[in-house]
Amino acid sequence: MKLGRREFLASAGATALTASLAGRSAWAQAKEVEVGLLMPLSGLYARFGASARQGAEMAVDKINKEGGIKALGGAKMKLVVLDCGDTAEKAKSAAQRMVAEYPNMVAVSGSYLSTFTLATSEVTERAHLPMLTLSYSDLITDRGFKYIFQTSATAGSQATQALPTVVKIAKSAGGNPKKVAIITDNTAASVASVKPMREHLLKDVGLELVVDETFTPPLADATPLVQKVRSARPDLLFFLPTVISDAKLVLEKMNEFGMGQGRVPTMAFGIAMFEPDMLKSMSPDLLQGMIGSIGSWGSKGHEAIAAELKAKYNEPWVDQNVISTYADYIVIKEALEKAGKADREAVATALHTMDGGPSKYYPGGEIKFDDKGRRVNAGLTIIQWQSGVPVTIYPDNLAVAKPIWSKK
Repeated sequence: MKLGRREFLASAGATALTASLAGRSAWAQAKEVEVGLLMPLSGLYARFGASARQGAEMAVDKINKEGGIKALGGAKMKLVVLDCGDTAEKAKSAAQRMVAEYPNMVAVSGSYLSTFTLATSEVTERAHLPMLTLSYSDLITDRGFKYIFQTSATAGSQATQALPTVVKIAKSAGGNPKKVAIITDNTAASVASVKPMREHLLKDVGLELVVDETFTPPLADATPLVQKVRSARPDLLFFLPTVISDAKLVLEKMNEFGMGQGRVPTMAFGIAMFEPDMLKSMSPDLLQGMIGSIGSWGSKGHEAIAAELKAKYNEPWVDQNVISTYADYIVIKEALEKAGKADREAVATALHTMDGGPSKYYPGGEIKFDDKGRRVNAGLTIIQWQSGVPVTIYPDNLAVAKPIWSKK
């Protein structure tokens, strides 16, 4: 059938429009959304950054395999990984490079150590780049920033939650601690954790502080610290290192002085003493019974993630950095779905107004942030070395084992 000039032009225009829309649709489907991971991948804290990277990679892979960001036409997440090094200065410099080199990045997770996060978040705040963090320091979200979101319970909140719980655990398992010692490094999260303990928490639960020592990592010699603890004979030691080598040094010196877990039960805040690397040069017997208060940990309900982590990376368990960072990208994905566009301001607004119900990957609380950017009612996990594995013993709905208590 022959077409007149007008009909021909109309038909050609419709065809061109259809082709254009199809092309745009295909472009939208293929478009990537940049998300960042800013973690220490070199230096003293590289082990923790590596764990965070594993969690990030697994989460982004899951999101992309399940169809990407549906509100953006199935756009895939593109993970940009950056090394923030092992000092606050290096971390801040890395953050500056990140915002300069990746102007299309819509959100980032970082930067493990609170000292680093305090530095990097100053940069991301100026760039209006939303940052999710597992770092503990209360200062992170006490500065009036609008683009920082703290997914773990703060250090002060964790101490408040943990102390009465640990006393109950001790008594239920046959212990009765009265005198305690504190050995802590001077990093931001550690300082924030011990501050309320010193001020009132220990007294509130009937514990007497008999040793209180602070050191700068990395430790060269643990002897003076351990000698003070031995002389005071506490019923419980609160130990807050952030470097694995420091954790090993103190524990080995305690064992040398006859103060192993069978003599002085030890509780740690943070994950340095619960990494697989601890087993490379230490017997599981030296770790048996040690308790840790952790912002998050692989627990009941995370079996599939644990199996994937083992298969892909040959890691024996899901630590805080894996599970928290994994969860961060699930939250970022939901923020993008809510925002409906790959835009920093829109993502930040989505995070501030998010109400995602009970948390599936973080312990306790909701997928919801308060005015400061803290996750609402964030809980914690208490873990314990048992038979060469750190297992969750609290809260009950996440626990995979019952607590044990070393007796003097």
